[in-house]
Amino acid sequence: MKLLIKLLLNALAVFVIAHVLNGVHVDGYLTALVVAVVLSVLNLFVKPVLVIFTLPITIVTLGLFLLVINALIILLADKLIDGFSVSSIWTAILFSILLSVLQSILHSLLKEEKK
Repeated sequence: MKLLIKLLLNALAVFVIAHVLNGVHVDGYLTALVVAVVLSVLNLFVKPVLVIFTLPITIVTLGLFLLVINALIILLADKLIDGFSVSSIWTAILFSILLSVLQSILHSLLKEEKK
C-alpha cells in the first residue's frame, strides 16, 4: 500500500513540475503516472549500470556527474513515453533536481514517527 502511495506522490510531483517548468510537457494525470512508473523502473535497472560504467568520472567530479545520469534517465523516459517530452538535457537536469526535492518533501509527509 505504501508503495502505491509513493508512486502516486511521484506522479503528482511529475505533474506539478511539468506545469511549472518550461520545456517539460505531460499530457495528463495518467501520463504522469506512467512517467512515475517508468522512471522508477529505469532507476531500478538502468541507473546502477550507468553508475558502474561512469564510476571514474563520477569520482573525479565528486558525484556531480550523477546529475547527468539522472538527466539521461529522464531523456530515456522521454523517448519511451508518448505524451511526455523534455526539450533539452539542461531542462532534464533541472527537472531531475526539482523532482528529487519535491519527492523528498512529499515522502517526508509519509514518514511515521518511531515510538
